[in-house]
Amino acid sequence: FQGGDTCEYLLSSGRFLGEKVWQPHSCMMHKYKNSEAKSCLIDKHIVFIGDSRIRQLFYSFIKLINPQVKEEGNKHGNIPFEDKSASIKVDFLWYPEVNGSMRQRIKSWTEGSVAKPHIIVVGAATWSIKIHNGSNEALAQYKINITSIAPLLEKLAKSSDVYWVLQDPVYEDMLSESRKMITNEKIDAYNEAAVRILNSSSRNSKAKVKVFSVSKLIAQETIMKSADGLHLPESSRDTNAMILMNVYCNKIMKPIDGSCCQPQPPLTLIQKMAFCFFTLSIIGYLIISLIHRNNYRKNKSCTDLESGEEKKPSISTPNVSTLEMLLHCFCKLGLIMTYFYLCDRANLFMKENKFYTHSSFFIPIVYILVLGVFYTENTKETKVLNREQTDEWKGWMQLVILIYHISGASTFLPVYMHIRVLVAAYLFQTGYGHFSYFWIKGDFGVYRVCQVLFRLNFLVVVLCIVMDRPYQFYYFVPLVTVWFMIIYATLAIWPQIVQKKANGNCLWHFGLLLKLICLLTCIYFLSYSQGTFEKIFSFWPLSKCFELNGNVYEWWFRWKLDRYVVFHGMLFAFIYLALQKRQMISEGKGDPLFSNRVSNVLLFISVVSFLTYSIWASSCKNKTECNELHPSVSVVQILAFILIRNIPGYVRSVYSSFFAWFGKISLELFICQYHIWLAADTKGILVLIPGYPMFNVLVSTFIFVCVAHEISQITNDLAQIVVPKDNSTLLKRLLCIAGFFSGLHLFSAIQDQSRH
Repeated sequence: FQGGDTCEYLLSSGRFLGEKVWQPHSCMMHKYKNSEAKSCLIDKHIVFIGDSRIRQLFYSFIKLINPQVKEEGNKHGNIPFEDKSASIKVDFLWYPEVNGSMRQRIKSWTEGSVAKPHIIVVGAATWSIKIHNGSNEALAQYKINITSIAPLLEKLAKSSDVYWVLQDPVYEDMLSESRKMITNEKIDAYNEAAVRILNSSSRNSKAKVKVFSVSKLIAQETIMKSADGLHLPESSRDTNAMILMNVYCNKIMKPIDGSCCQPQPPLTLIQKMAFCFFTLSIIGYLIISLIHRNNYRKNKSCTDLESGEEKKPSISTPNVSTLEMLLHCFCKLGLIMTYFYLCDRANLFMKENKFYTHSSFFIPIVYILVLGVFYTENTKETKVLNREQTDEWKGWMQLVILIYHISGASTFLPVYMHIRVLVAAYLFQTGYGHFSYFWIKGDFGVYRVCQVLFRLNFLVVVLCIVMDRPYQFYYFVPLVTVWFMIIYATLAIWPQIVQKKANGNCLWHFGLLLKLICLLTCIYFLSYSQGTFEKIFSFWPLSKCFELNGNVYEWWFRWKLDRYVVFHGMLFAFIYLALQKRQMISEGKGDPLFSNRVSNVLLFISVVSFLTYSIWASSCKNKTECNELHPSVSVVQILAFILIRNIPGYVRSVYSSFFAWFGKISLELFICQYHIWLAADTKGILVLIPGYPMFNVLVSTFIFVCVAHEISQITNDLAQIVVPKDNSTLLKRLLCIAGFFSGLHLFSAIQDQSRH
């Protein structure tokens, strides 16, 4: 930890990821769109003063506002630019030398009531070297001139953002004869003079001229691609312009993936209350632990002097042990949430942008595949999609999704489409698992519903409070929660049709199919009626849960993307359980699922279907078009995988305990990655150990997995306490939970009002 001023790092240091992606040291750089640039610079006046290199930077900057601008006009004269729609004015002033003329122009902004520019970008030196043939007298005069200008720039820096752009190195072999005197040695001397003189008299940090030295580093890597050896290639100029935009706009726009120059967000009222709660929990747990330790010492087994028998220690009452467990859970959770906050809200640890390469995605995939195969064990049961197999399925899918996120593979469309299938497969399991439970058990009690809802939502609710994020931000949990409630409603609404009832009369099977058809019709209608969908989820209190950035469009998009797959999971469960009940499939150890002939045909069709989908996904050219087809065709690869995995008896009889272990904590892994493995709400990568990318990933991954496992245990322990089986006690707990959310809503309203 070297301090919180990431602006200095952004202006002075960094490295290239690949050929064109610039990574500032310790922070993330946002890529500004035209609309964002206009919003940030509305009613602003920006001035670029200098030579042809500054003119190039000027053009790259205004192209961020209007990409249609062409580099026209007098190259050795002033160039104005104005965007009337946003009242933005950007001027280039041709002053190729640091001399009296430049000083007079700068001085005019410091006198009287003249309107000062909001941003001033200055830089010049190569013309002085060229005109005076690189003489030492010219350098001495440059020092005198910049010494006279420095106080004026520092005065302007009190009210405006002033940047001095250091001179980029040149590619001496490509310079024309008239520029041969411009050497890197001379440029370094001029830069050294500028750095030494600027801010030498300023003691106020707010009145400092910001030295834009990062351009030198960018030029060192790219100047050999220059057309003339002096001017930077276009991609490098665009990077410099984007850095300037980040320096000024990040503190105004506060983009999630632009951590450079962003101050640490202030603690909200709810966050302060959460901090107090966890602090009291830790103190309470420590007090109870000390009391129990003292009681244990007093009641320690000892010999009775009269009877000669050993006395047994008294046992703690159940109420005390429940309280201790509760405080113990909140104590651990408080420490874990502190780590979450420090990683992704405090400016303590570094954050970096993602950068995708094929090797960064596929090599880890191969590695975990080898590990998974190495830990192969026999299953306890050989049914289709048994518990060990579904845990294994969730585990390897979750690991692939994690690698996909940290490698930034979403930019590669074929990988994106296959990951969409993995997300769909998780929802397929949701439909399959919950339908199977309700169909077989017929348990529609409140206890079951509350247990599922608590386990799904506990961590997300805590993170919404601690990390100050809306519920819909963790989109997957709302998605799974809503689908669980849809499955429950479909089967619980009269007439309740379960397996036991259907076995007595086959007509009930048709009744259940009719329910499923009604569900499919509703899904189809809502998917093509965005207005109706948004109206349903815009009603209070649903709007509080499903709004993101003031509307429910993101929720509609996420729901629509996998709208049919839960239905497919329910239908598959119904067909499979019907076949199982009629003993039309063989699930013995080592036995194929069907007869040899049928099994071979189905295996062949499954393999062809699996590969066909992969070929289609790999040939996708447009993400929007492929997303439109995905809800209807993703089930093909999911069913193909299930059949390939379950038809051969020997494949169905084994599972990977490595993948299954991760599968048991897959939900916690998916949620925790947002803040303690990735960074800036999944937009970047958390850097605990700078300078060693591989070692950093190993350390952060180890902590991340341990935390996810611990949270899984905490959730299970709390579920037993918060959601008791006794209905009367459960009702009281539900009233307490309703009171908690009412209070949370009240404080949230107060918080929003204070922000506005």
